[in-house]
Amino acid sequence: MTSGMASGDPPDKARFSFGPRPIGALVPALVRPAFRRRSPATAQVLADWELIVGPAIAAITTPLKLTAGTLSVGCTGPVAMELQHLSGALLGRINGHLGQVAVVRLRFVQSALRPPAAAVPPPRPQAVEAARAAVADLPEGALRDALERLGRVALAPRR
Repeated sequence: MTSGMASGDPPDKARFSFGPRPIGALVPALVRPAFRRRSPATAQVLADWELIVGPAIAAITTPLKLTAGTLSVGCTGPVAMELQHLSGALLGRINGHLGQVAVVRLRFVQSALRPPAAAVPPPRPQAVEAARAAVADLPEGALRDALERLGRVALAPRR
């Protein structure tokens, strides 16, 4: 009788503690710390917020965090009342997008919304001319146009 096997166990049921382990057995220990900080559902809600709730609601709200089934949503004061009335529909959209019931309650928090992204200033005429001159000997086409646009940015003076 071999050690590690019970008297009635067939030989293929023996367990070897020092043999190769499947990679799948290592994954939970590796990703657990990352998922403690931010769960996959939270990351997906934060990334797809505008797609989930639509552009009108996304413009006046910001998802903050998802903890124990409660999604905290930042908004300005007057909007919170309206969103409270829409919370059933919002929960349906969020959970439908995630494919599971990950959010069971919405919590509206008064906060300042993110300012809109700053507009990129138009390129200076000198950069436009320099970019055109740099690609002048290339044949017409999409590649030339792309290189010219790249040149406008690359040749623009630094701030």
